[in-house]
Amino acid sequence: MAIILDGKKLSERILSELGQKIKNSGKKLKLAAILVGEDKNSMIFLRQKKKACEFAGVVYQFYQFSGDITQEDLEDEIKKIASKENHGIIIQLPLPKHINTGKVLSLIPAKKDVDVLSGKKLEPAILSPVVAGILALLEEYKINFHGKNVAVVGRGRLVGQPVVDWLKKQRVEISDDTKKADILISGAGKPKLIKGDMIKKGAVVVDAAGDIDFKTVEPGASYITPIPGGVGPMTVAMVIKNLVILNRK
Repeated sequence: MAIILDGKKLSERILSELGQKIKNSGKKLKLAAILVGEDKNSMIFLRQKKKACEFAGVVYQFYQFSGDITQEDLEDEIKKIASKENHGIIIQLPLPKHINTGKVLSLIPAKKDVDVLSGKKLEPAILSPVVAGILALLEEYKINFHGKNVAVVGRGRLVGQPVVDWLKKQRVEISDDTKKADILISGAGKPKLIKGDMIKKGAVVVDAAGDIDFKTVEPGASYITPIPGGVGPMTVAMVIKNLVILNRK
């Protein structure tokens, strides 16, 4: 039976520590969250971020726009929000198909880019919340990438690509074969894509997008993240951590 990587418990501890830091700083940090349309999963994620803000003492500012808003109007709205008194901005993805996502994300000022999606160079340097969340969770259980074969499933903007980019910088060997991976990180967003016969016995399995067939994978894994309660809450906690880091001065 695999050991469960408890992201919920660790995220609560991290948020508590961040809340104390914010309180001690005397700052009233504000996070602006933007939703376009009414995607149900996006609403769930934003509720989690709102809850994390409340837990850490961050003011949560919510902006919602119609799913049929034009590119030009959305860009204007983002620019207005960026100019307001806030310390971080998140634009919940996915955006409607007619919207140029990259162009919209590029409007987030570097000093407010807590999701690390603007494409700008950030000072101080921070990690993508998903990457930071996974690293913190593995570190908590004393799991490292040194000498390990790692497979990453998916190359999306939110999970796969940021994870691959970080691994390459660390010169970690990345495999395309999940059966050979000591550590498997999945972010494809396809339910039950990864079955038990697709992993190496004793592998560490990190599910960042609901891809793992937990029932068949868990018996052969050494460690595994649950859903809910794994990578999700850790990612949210790291959004707040990034907000704190970007506003240290």
